Amino acid sequence: MGFTTPRLDDRTFNDLVEEARARIPLYAPEWTDHNLSDPGITLIELFAWMTDIVLYRLNRVPDKHFVKFMELIGMRLQEAEPARTSVSFWLSTPQPDTFVIPNGTQVSTTRTENETGIVFTTDGELAIKVPQLASVMTSISGDAKRTFNEFSAESVMNGYEAFVAFTSNPPANDDAFYLGFETDLSDHLIGVELEVDTAEGAGIDPTHPPYVWEVLGTDITQNWTRVVVEEDTTLGLNISGIIKMHLPQLRRAVRNDRNIFWLRCRLDSMTVESRYNVSPRIRRVSVGSWGGTIGATNVDVVTGEVLGRSDGSPGQIFYLAHSPLIARSSNEYLLVRRDDGREERWQEVTDFASSMPNDRHYTIDSDTGEVRLGPALPLRDGQVRRYGALPPKNALLIMTRYRYGGGLTGNVAVGTINEMKTAIPYVSRVSNRFPARGGMDTESLESAKLRVPHFMRSLGRAVTAADFEYLALEAAPGRIGRAYCLQPPLTNRGEIKVLLIPQIPRMTGFIAPESLELAADLRETVQAYLDDRRLLSTLMEITQPTYQWVESEVRISVSDLYEKEQVRANVEKRLFEFVNPLTGGVDGTGWKFGRDLFVSDLNAVLLSVPGVNFVRSVKLYPVNYDKRQFTRGAESQEVRLPPQGIVVSFQHTIIAD
Repeated sequence: MGFTTPRLDDRTFNDLVEEARARIPLYAPEWTDHNLSDPGITLIELFAWMTDIVLYRLNRVPDKHFVKFMELIGMRLQEAEPARTSVSFWLSTPQPDTFVIPNGTQVSTTRTENETGIVFTTDGELAIKVPQLASVMTSISGDAKRTFNEFSAESVMNGYEAFVAFTSNPPANDDAFYLGFETDLSDHLIGVELEVDTAEGAGIDPTHPPYVWEVLGTDITQNWTRVVVEEDTTLGLNISGIIKMHLPQLRRAVRNDRNIFWLRCRLDSMTVESRYNVSPRIRRVSVGSWGGTIGATNVDVVTGEVLGRSDGSPGQIFYLAHSPLIARSSNEYLLVRRDDGREERWQEVTDFASSMPNDRHYTIDSDTGEVRLGPALPLRDGQVRRYGALPPKNALLIMTRYRYGGGLTGNVAVGTINEMKTAIPYVSRVSNRFPARGGMDTESLESAKLRVPHFMRSLGRAVTAADFEYLALEAAPGRIGRAYCLQPPLTNRGEIKVLLIPQIPRMTGFIAPESLELAADLRETVQAYLDDRRLLSTLMEITQPTYQWVESEVRISVSDLYEKEQVRANVEKRLFEFVNPLTGGVDGTGWKFGRDLFVSDLNAVLLSVPGVNFVRSVKLYPVNYDKRQFTRGAESQEVRLPPQGIVVSFQHTIIAD
């Protein structure tokens, strides 16, 4: 299959002839014979033929020229972006000393016969520390000042001093006991081992205990942050056991004049029916670190790669062994080692336009891995101008470190990263508790061509609604699925609302509400990017749309020529695609913001599926989502949306007759 020829000028031979003949009355009104026998017409056809040859050659300009043209107006192809997530390492048993997971530890997804494992590399060093319990306290609900009753941590750990966990009689909501640590256990997986008196008939459901674990996190807008519990073998503090939990980032805080890190267990029986009749009594507490969590990126790391030796000439080109490359960090650079052992650190630049003859500059093409040194160009007066320094002859060129990889394949689901590529003793398993997001392939030339008009129109300034939408996507490539700008009169005067829908790896079927939540770091990234480009008088808010989940019940008649189950599956798939914030709507580019959903819309979609004879009935229901629960509303012929609203499929029930 050949390459598609770009069309810079789509005029044909006949177009050129007709254009020239149309200009005859303007430039030569006395020329009235326009027949083919006229010598002037013959000359027009001759020049049109010659021009057609020029256009043919012009239209065969290679794609690399398009890239250079875009660079002239300040555009570049977007580099590949790696997916990022957090991975948790579990230890086989708590260690007596600080245990370190080295920086650059590699983990991967499961390798199969047809697919290789997708490799992730940790972003830093993970030090799993030994907890130092410094304080044990209890407090009673309803006390505005939270008077604490403190116990000796050493006595509690050794089993010399028992205490009642929830001190009200009977235990009441917000009763709590506290564990304070001198050690910063941020991002640790800890195990709180409790030895308790058996509390038969305590009145609770052991499988759904009425308490929550909370910490004082780094978000100062929240007083306490709930902790994710991995395992609880105490049956609601009824028997001795261990509670393993993942701690977020912690901060020091003062409780009872103790400025340390705090973890508490608080009674919260508002969401459950069972309550304690008798408070559990804890005889002994011990805490151990069972693992930790750290960020990981979908890249491979290469260190100390030798590119070759310099021949002393300008414009030398070398190639790295792997590509595409990820944007380089401060510790990733070209090192030039001279024959006498001296080493020079060189600086990467985007081009050599501003490079002086003694500047140690080089460029890297992230897509191909090409490393280029500065050229030398002859001037009109006969001199030669160097753009960048030249490594001496026989000097060794070494890339200290670089990362390669990335792409859409790194956007993996929760729990798929489960294999260790780097062997580390005492590590029993690894997993990702969050999906990997942000992976993006290198931008194609066709995609870049579509960006050119937006780039030329906005020129890096956010004025119109289209400018805000385009620049919001540019702020976080690969992380935003859609951006929509609300302006007056839909908002207050002088106010702009930019609605963002995050990119979702799996856009078919039911989309979990958590996948549509706008992450705080993504909001801050877009906010900072647009703040630098908007008018000072413009008030701007970055937020997420108002999502309206919908449910339908459909009854269809299937043609005898089609398999009923297959048609039913196709109809369900088509409805999920149509009622979708990213792939829905008539044109398949996402449901239009603020457009209501009607039963007639679903009828039209159903009749477009091959095998559907006719539609017997369609029932449409709005579904409300609140406090992690879905509630179906009354049947309706339409689902109305506010200007910032957009529909999402909850469930589609298809009955095929």
